Amino acid sequence: MEKRETTSTEPLKATTVKAGPLLGKIESPSDLRKLSVEELPQVCAEIRDFLIQSLSVNPGHFASSMGAVEITVALHYVFNTPYDRIVWDVGHQAYGHKLLTGRRDSFAGNRKLGGLSGFPNPDESEYDTFVAGHASNSISAALGMAVATSLKKEDPERNVIAVIGDASISGGLAFEGLNNAANSNSNLLIILNDNDMSIDHNVGSLNSYLAHLTTSKGYNNFRYKIYRRLKRWGLVTEKGRGKILRFNNSLKSLLTDGRNIFEGLNIRYFGPFDGHDVGRIVGVLNDIKDMKGPRILHLCTVKGKGFGPAEKDPASWHAPGLFDPGSGKKISGKGKLPKYQDVFGEMLVDLAEKDDRIAGITAAMQSGTSMSMLAKAFPERTFDVGISEGHAVTFAGGLAKEGMRPYVAIYSSFLQRAYDHIIHDVAIPRLPVTFCIDRAGLVGEDGVTHHGAFDLAYMRTVPGMKVSSPRDQNYLRHLMLTSQGVADGPMSIRYPRGCGIDIEPEEPRVLAVGKGEKLQDGSDLAVLSIGPVAADVTQAIERAKKTLGVSVAHYDMIFLKPIDEHILEEVAAMGVPVLTVEDGTIEGGLGSVVADWFADHGYSVAMKRLGIPDKFITQGTPSELKAICGFDSDGIYRKIEEALPEKSDKNESR
Repeated sequence: MEKRETTSTEPLKATTVKAGPLLGKIESPSDLRKLSVEELPQVCAEIRDFLIQSLSVNPGHFASSMGAVEITVALHYVFNTPYDRIVWDVGHQAYGHKLLTGRRDSFAGNRKLGGLSGFPNPDESEYDTFVAGHASNSISAALGMAVATSLKKEDPERNVIAVIGDASISGGLAFEGLNNAANSNSNLLIILNDNDMSIDHNVGSLNSYLAHLTTSKGYNNFRYKIYRRLKRWGLVTEKGRGKILRFNNSLKSLLTDGRNIFEGLNIRYFGPFDGHDVGRIVGVLNDIKDMKGPRILHLCTVKGKGFGPAEKDPASWHAPGLFDPGSGKKISGKGKLPKYQDVFGEMLVDLAEKDDRIAGITAAMQSGTSMSMLAKAFPERTFDVGISEGHAVTFAGGLAKEGMRPYVAIYSSFLQRAYDHIIHDVAIPRLPVTFCIDRAGLVGEDGVTHHGAFDLAYMRTVPGMKVSSPRDQNYLRHLMLTSQGVADGPMSIRYPRGCGIDIEPEEPRVLAVGKGEKLQDGSDLAVLSIGPVAADVTQAIERAKKTLGVSVAHYDMIFLKPIDEHILEEVAAMGVPVLTVEDGTIEGGLGSVVADWFADHGYSVAMKRLGIPDKFITQGTPSELKAICGFDSDGIYRKIEEALPEKSDKNESR
């Protein structure tokens, strides 16, 4: 497999966290399997202590990994990994998995440039069997692997295990995988990690259904005991499976109300069991691992298990940042500027107060997008649809069709999943839906699966879509107000993760759609930017003026589509080199739009483009990644210098 390109850095220091006596001896799952079952609870306790100490100083996804420790240990203890495949859904819960698979001493570099990915990554380890980062893909991927091992007639046939949470299993892709699995005889085991939580509280009828299943615990335990006895007597065979299933269904009708969606799909169901009883999990896994055909093991866990504050408030401890491992007190920076997501949330409430047509929609990210502010003020007009981005978009289309003005807030990398719905259900009928694209651009430590690199390019391709990005928090407010008045189709507003800049708040105003603004006059070169990179451009221009003696014009395009043709005509008439800068993929973004327009209108303009290059970008801090891509202020300065070689003799000594 081709390794993903990264930038060389100074070697990361080994972790200063000391592993416990058992964990310290485990360099791979084979070492874990040398231990007795009775020693496994201590291993689990040592993993939790290691995670608490490590993540308190190097933040990451905390509560999910704490809740999945016993499941992780049991899976690696029972199954012959990496020959047997474990496919993690999303990967928030996979830190324990990394500690057991040879990455304990490098865990200090988790989510850092040149260090470990925060998610399972096949480029990093053979134990990471599939890319994880977006929800609900584990069952489909694991089913494909299970079918492949059968088609290849591998001996022994691999066990393939999908580990999926109760929130992720509600996603449409998970249901598609379940439906397909039901029609196969593949060796697929699904572990349902049921902690009654997603990042925010779970929503929807499936969550209620899973809660119902726990009321059938007596029946399920009784049935499992019968199965173990039949297996011990040698009566459980594929030949006798039909008789056993008929007996099981009769028993179920007597002892329960008969509801089990998984068995309705012909997927054998076991559980629910205590997901923190590692010995019991090992026993159940050993009992069912040799069964043929798809089956599901339902384990109930507590998110944040083993750390009191996280158990009490798992949502805020999903990714808590720095904290004191003793007291659990979070350590936050002082005097922070407002976050873009909070500016969005506050502005949406302001709009909703004046217009009862305004509605907010998000996909399992109420707090992450600050849609929670609207939920508090106008709960009847706030809709969290769960991990269902496609449904969120089409649902918004339905609202808009009947006269509402929906604002859909979804992270950029997650909105990719709804591309067809954007086209078919919103753009074609020209419905006034506003897409508020959070976490656009380079998001930082979450890395390759979470960077919002593509939204400018993919939204640009949709006919009738108005595509915009604010340079600061004031312009986010302006664009949100502007979108309220757009009636002839959808509009997208993309903004980054994190805080805005230090500026005085402005009263929101309506902007002219498709019009940019000149921020600075210049005669030697013209820079066209879109979004918050305008601040980096300003810094680079000021430096170039002082050190190179050049005069650089700067235009904030604001809208990628429709593009401001008057600005492009003005720039083309200047007869100077043009530099475009964007926090999105160069392919298809601002640079492509400008180059296409110049070519289509017969202008020959010397151009250079800065943005995210045509490759997947690793994890690191946003400033590190911007430097790698070349559009931090230093990179922009260098590109200005390159565009004006005749001015280089005035360059500062560097």
